[in-house]
This record gives sequence, C-alpha cells and structure tokens, in this order.
Amino acid sequence: MIEQYFPIFVLLGVAMALAILLMTLSRILGPFRPNSTKLKPYESGMDPVGQAKDRYSIAFYLVAMEFIIFDLEVVFLYPWAVRFTELGTGTFFAMIIFIAILFTGLIYTIKKGTLDWDLKKVKYNTITK
Repeated sequence: MIEQYFPIFVLLGVAMALAILLMTLSRILGPFRPNSTKLKPYESGMDPVGQAKDRYSIAFYLVAMEFIIFDLEVVFLYPWAVRFTELGTGTFFAMIIFIAILFTGLIYTIKKGTLDWDLKKVKYNTITK
C-alpha cells in the first residue's frame, strides 16, 4: 500500500530540495544591501498608518466571514448541481432551505451596513445600529 505513495514522496522531496537549493543560491549569489526604505513595512502599496495593535471595525470581520460562508456555499452547491437529477426532491428542498438561510444572513448584513464602505458612513459601532 505504501509503495503507491512512493512517487508522491519523491516529488515532495525533490520540490523541497529544489526550494532550499534555490533560496540558498539566491542568498549566496544575490546582492544584499538593506536600507531603511527596504526594511520598512509594506502594506498594499501604502505607507502603514497607526499601530498594528489598533482596533478594527467589526464590519471588516463580518465581511471576511461572509466571504468564507459564500465560498463554502459554492463547495456545497456545485456537487449538488452536478447530481441534481439523481438526488430527488428531498435534497432540492434541503438546498432551498440552505440558500434561504444564507440569503437571510446576507440581507441582515446589508441592513446593518457592513457592505457600505463609504468612509463617511463607516463607524466602529456598525454592528450596533
């Protein structure tokens, strides 16, 4: 049984050895001239503002959770859609309920204003409207 995984282990070993070799060669052969500009933190092309410990609005976390939830929705919907005709009406109604619950959550976050990113309207207490 384990011999079936041998090619995967060989590929993993070759990939790791190649990565280590290339990083070592880059460090040895490449120039290393640090300066204050190169060592400064880089955040999406903008200079960092404030401290890393500053609090963020709960709206950022709600939007991140929504992205995760809707990605999971696709993970569930795609296989169901592929075998839709074989599964019957029970799974159809289960999927309708699943989509309705997610849609209700989306409406809730829209009503709370977490998807409105106008800087004049974004507040730290977005969730307590």
